Amino acid sequence: MIDAITANHAAALAAKLARVEVAAVYPITPQTTISEKLAEMVSRGELNARFLLMESEHSAMSALIGASYVGARTFTATSSHGLALMHEVLMWASGVRRPIVMPVAARTIGGPWNIWGEHMDVIAERDVGWMQFFCENNQEVLDTVLMAYRVAEDPSVMLPAMVVVDGFILTHTVDAVDIPDQRLVDEYLPRFDPPVKLDMERPARLGGLIMPDWWMEFRYRIAADMEGAKERIKQADKEFSRIFGRGYGGLVEEYGTEDADAVLVVAGSAAGTAKEVADRLREEGARVGVARIRVFRPFPSEEISRLGSRKMVGVFDRSYTFGDGGAMFNEVRSALHGTDSIVKNYIGGLGGRDVTAAHMEWIFRDMLEVAERGLDRKVEWVGLKDGSGRW
Repeated sequence: MIDAITANHAAALAAKLARVEVAAVYPITPQTTISEKLAEMVSRGELNARFLLMESEHSAMSALIGASYVGARTFTATSSHGLALMHEVLMWASGVRRPIVMPVAARTIGGPWNIWGEHMDVIAERDVGWMQFFCENNQEVLDTVLMAYRVAEDPSVMLPAMVVVDGFILTHTVDAVDIPDQRLVDEYLPRFDPPVKLDMERPARLGGLIMPDWWMEFRYRIAADMEGAKERIKQADKEFSRIFGRGYGGLVEEYGTEDADAVLVVAGSAAGTAKEVADRLREEGARVGVARIRVFRPFPSEEISRLGSRKMVGVFDRSYTFGDGGAMFNEVRSALHGTDSIVKNYIGGLGGRDVTAAHMEWIFRDMLEVAERGLDRKVEWVGLKDGSGRW
């Protein structure tokens, strides 16, 4: 069935289709309508789940960790300062290997106060041990929530996952979404039945104190299983394509990269604009392409390293981390180390500022110039009002 819905509605429908058993939430713009849709589904009897309206995001995540311990499939959603408030328990959830799935309506973190879309909130949490999936459109939001459960609950992974949804650009924008049949979803996503869980008949302790003689081994196992999740993500995408007839390229979607002299690496909704502009420039004879990062954690280093045969690789960051360029730029640059590619960082779309076709065209043309003349500056802020932002 195809319906015109927002990405937030799509995320809530995905939770319903996944037969979520416990949803613990706290409202925050622009995530709130995910929670509201779930509440409606539970109250109408459409979703057989325990719906918990908590006193904070910290409490919501804590409740889900407990629910997951007893074998429930769990779900929440948040944004910005709510995600930041979760920080402590985000690390706890990954440390005790709870496969919670959480859409994040990505937006700014104050101050000054701003509620509009960018990636700073999720980028600030990139190293807490959660997988991070970035979505381009509303359809991908619904599909990725289902894929995230498939991967997170795999016994070889057992790690939580964020599904990143660009605030307002997707969360509150209506688009056509193909809502899959429940029977097919059940085929794709079996009931969550973890091999280890709390059982009142067989008391046990999970997540207890780990002394220095074993702590490092626990962290290593998380790191190893995060790396192993790459193959599970590819498999989940292929299986999704087999059952539902659409796929997303695994970890990185490549668009027109085969013969490109310049490739722009981008994540989230801005990828659609980049693809459209790339098509137009190709009609003019410019050999440009787009590599869309679908999964930032685990980082797709192998896929990105294959771009090293291109003259120029640009990286568009919708956040800034006050280091030597943006977070995605530094990860891409690391993966391309030792190749001949020139790598340049473009910062834009912060605080909800539109990323227009004109911005993308400027980026592509600048990349083509850099491919010919060489790099004269490493970081460029795109679309500043005074035209500055180059170094």
